[in-house]
Amino acid sequence: MPEETGPEGDLTLRTVAMPSDVNGNGDVFGGWVLSQMDIAAGILSRERSRGRATTVAVDAMKFIRPVAVGDVLCVYTRLKRVGRSSMAIEVEAWVRRGTIGAREKVTEAIFTFVAIDEDGKPRPLPD
Repeated sequence: MPEETGPEGDLTLRTVAMPSDVNGNGDVFGGWVLSQMDIAAGILSRERSRGRATTVAVDAMKFIRPVAVGDVLCVYTRLKRVGRSSMAIEVEAWVRRGTIGAREKVTEAIFTFVAIDEDGKPRPLPD
C-alpha cells in the first residue's frame, strides 16, 4: 500500500476526530481509529455479501502517525481476497490536518469478514 501515490481503494467513511476521542497522551485513541476502520470495512463487506457479515480478524494493523483532534479521518477500503464465505478487505486511514492541511496516511490493516445467515452461521458469498 504505497503512501506516495495517495489512498488506494474507495472512500468509504469520513469523520472528524473530537476531543472526547483522545487518550492520556492527548492523541486520538487508537481504538477509536480501529473502530472507524471496522465500520468502513463492514460497509464494504455488507455490500459484497449482500447481507450480514461479521469481523473475524484484523491482521497487519500498523499505526504510522497519530491522529489529532480536528483531523478529518478518511477511511478507504478495497477487496483483497474473496473466498467461499470470507473476504479480506484492505483498509487505509488517512487524515486531513486542520481545515485544508496536508493529507497523511495514519494507519492500515487487513480485515477479514465472514458472511453469516440469520442464525449467525457462515454462508456462501453470492457470485
